[in-house]
Amino acid sequence: MASVKKMGEREVIETIFKSLSRPSSMPIPFGDDVSGVDIGHNLIAVLKTDMLVGKTDVPLSMSFWQAARKAVVMNISDFAAKGVKPVALLVALGLPLDFLEKDVKQLADGLNAGAREYYAYVLGGDTNEASDLIICCSLFGIRKRNLIILRSGARPNDIVAVTGSFGKSAAGLRILLENSSVLPMARKTFLDAVLMPKARLKEGLALSQASVVSASIDSSDGLAWSLHEIGRASDVGFVVDNLPVAPEVLRFAKHNKIDPVELVLYGGEEYELIITIPPRLWKKASHVVEQVGGSLIRIGKVTEETGMFLQWMEKTITIKPRGWEHFRGRK
Repeated sequence: MASVKKMGEREVIETIFKSLSRPSSMPIPFGDDVSGVDIGHNLIAVLKTDMLVGKTDVPLSMSFWQAARKAVVMNISDFAAKGVKPVALLVALGLPLDFLEKDVKQLADGLNAGAREYYAYVLGGDTNEASDLIICCSLFGIRKRNLIILRSGARPNDIVAVTGSFGKSAAGLRILLENSSVLPMARKTFLDAVLMPKARLKEGLALSQASVVSASIDSSDGLAWSLHEIGRASDVGFVVDNLPVAPEVLRFAKHNKIDPVELVLYGGEEYELIITIPPRLWKKASHVVEQVGGSLIRIGKVTEETGMFLQWMEKTITIKPRGWEHFRGRK
């Protein structure tokens, strides 16, 4: 019988799903970024939970305040992908016995800061003894059924776009974990991408309200894996012809002799939105995002064939279903 290390997170989840009874109506299918319950009057109660664990998710240079804030942002980012405004959180904390009062205060302040940054509140939760730090946030919101953006709506010829460039968090992790060399002016940018991530909530809400997006996902598992997730849910493929690489990432990759494609496609932890947009709605989508202070980067198009390909440096490269996966680590 396989261990969870061999199974990986996604096979573990599949195993759990097979044992769960399903309600007669599921407005949001198993496996999307969030879950939902129909509460009548065309309204969906939207639910999300995500966990941050000290050993696997908190670099040594990350403060407890930053870790707690990030645990909130992880959940908010999935709400952003669905176009749902967060209202309230419950938080379960597992704390090692050697934690100090000041450490607990940092965690509390970080949780509050993350929630209030996105106009939500922490309403309560649970605490318990644990062998490692555990921060598990459960998020709640309400949205009209027709405004929730699923992964399954992408159609051939839709435009694929993202809300920001990629590769900065991958570079930041290499600096923190491998002491990679970096120019001073870029160091803070890369480290902030890891230690102080931002959720694209304003953009997600604006796109949802304008009804201009056919499918959406949060990119925290990596650009490549997230594209494959939309592809599986929508039964489509992608051609990426404009790699959304940050200029400073190109310089970092060249300086450290790293393939920038590796950083951009498979780095993860970006918390950008990856969306598909019908071509006729591209201008409107760009406009509504600009109105809230953001921007969209067109990176390619949806194809009827289910393959995933990148056109880069006059080559066509297969985009593999790789990214971060718990129990296995980076694939």
